[in-house]
Amino acid sequence: MPVNNISVKDIINIYDSGFIILDEDYNLFLINSKGRELLETQTEKDAEEIITEILAEIRIQEHIRGGEAVRNLMKYKGKELLLYTGLFEVEGFKGIFVEFNPLSKHKEELKAFDYEVQASSLLRTVLDSSNESFIYVNSDGIIEMISESYAEFLNRKKEDLIGLNVVDVVENTRLDVVLKTGKSEIAQIQIVKGRKIIATRIPVYAKGKVVGAIGKILFRDVDELNNLYMKINNIEKELNLYRDEFKKVNKAEYALDSIIGENIEIKRIKELTKNIASTNSNVLILGESGTGKELFAHAIHNNSKRMDAPFIKVNCGAIPYELIESEFFGYEEGAFTGAKKGGKIGKFKAADGGTIFLDEIADLPMNMQVKLLRVLQEREIERIGSNTSEKVDVRVIAATNKDLERMVDEGTFRLDLYYRLNVVSLRIPSLSQRKDDIQILADHLIEKISIKENRFVDGISSESLETLKSYGWPGNIRELENVLERAINFLGDERIILPKHLPPRITGNQDMLFNRSLRETLDEVEREAIVRTLIHTKGNKSKASKALEISRTSLYEKMDKYGIDNS
Repeated sequence: MPVNNISVKDIINIYDSGFIILDEDYNLFLINSKGRELLETQTEKDAEEIITEILAEIRIQEHIRGGEAVRNLMKYKGKELLLYTGLFEVEGFKGIFVEFNPLSKHKEELKAFDYEVQASSLLRTVLDSSNESFIYVNSDGIIEMISESYAEFLNRKKEDLIGLNVVDVVENTRLDVVLKTGKSEIAQIQIVKGRKIIATRIPVYAKGKVVGAIGKILFRDVDELNNLYMKINNIEKELNLYRDEFKKVNKAEYALDSIIGENIEIKRIKELTKNIASTNSNVLILGESGTGKELFAHAIHNNSKRMDAPFIKVNCGAIPYELIESEFFGYEEGAFTGAKKGGKIGKFKAADGGTIFLDEIADLPMNMQVKLLRVLQEREIERIGSNTSEKVDVRVIAATNKDLERMVDEGTFRLDLYYRLNVVSLRIPSLSQRKDDIQILADHLIEKISIKENRFVDGISSESLETLKSYGWPGNIRELENVLERAINFLGDERIILPKHLPPRITGNQDMLFNRSLRETLDEVEREAIVRTLIHTKGNKSKASKALEISRTSLYEKMDKYGIDNS
């Protein structure tokens, strides 16, 4: 029935609902463009297979035998769809129609449509149910149908306009021209009551002849359209600004070249890092505090296919236990008292398409270990207060300075999560295991600190270098950097770092070789106490804060103050 196909297709393709028409044998006869969009299909074959599954699920044959239009609610690809189905007959063609929309589009329960058995009834339903401005005229230009919105625009009552000629009702109309030419006029400017509107006009065919025309107002005022364009343009500019800022904040700063060292083990690990970066496997980075685990996480991301996507850093030990879930997964508006308006996306959603670096993974509470495991298995998250899940594409890199295998044996870390994280592992050697790199590291750090402090330093003496090599370095590279920064601050007019510029714990000389303020002395003692306590507790911040008799928050603040690596 090409006649009906053409006629109805022109009508329903401009309506913002999905429409399917089947023949008497339930074969696909027509699907409109909105229907393809909602079902996420392109070809007729794909559409027919999907529709066959949908019809079987809602048992359409059982429901419409009585001839009345019925409603059905079903889930499709995570979306809830509200469907109206019924029978119709037009000029001898019998068929079934299905109209469908996402349930979220409906603010209240929709009334069942009383479909007529003629094509004009289908069009009337479209016009009456829409908030948009439509008008339909027959081949003589007589108004047969008009939406409430269009009548309101003309400052007339809808019932008073039915039966009038469109040229007597709509100023500067061209529907009469469309009836004569049979050609559509898309998004044309029209002046009505001194206002420039934008209208679309489409002819309706039956049996190869124009039997009517549909007019639709797209914008009631061109000035409003210009204002809308300006607003959208400004929003896009602001969005691009936020996007650029987001990228600046959430990007990996370091590459493989940022990892300094000629030690054979470091070279091997750098080569391994380059190889695993090209995969999507989860990575577990192990090593003592201050060895540079975060640098390797950055390098993995920057050498991967995800390098242009976000790199989100999360310190699992620095987030209060009660806030970890909302920080990880986000929440919906009104999910709890104090929830931000509009809700909040979590770190995993922010990292979608990129990499999330979970530092101090061993500090994650057991209840969150379970939820993290689900994310790693299912690759989906659920915001607090939401009943639906969201798919995320995130590569996870985790790091810790603790013995996870021992924690598994003790029951404080889940075995299944350990295996999920430990797909590929990197163990970063301590500075005491790579003392042959101390000179190259010292030269690099002195240059870096000199630039930051705006001080010109020639370098470090051989005696000082030997002193550094003889030290145990419990704080690793981070401690080396702090020692060198301290030495540069005490150089005065000198330009070479000598043993006297190094702290007593490094040289073994407990005498105060130069005058220092009480504040500097106290800071030095406090820093050393924190470092030694963290070494004693093997990096456990909770135990360290208890031993030092300060809160975890205070401990983190002091670690930041003294540049103590918290990884």
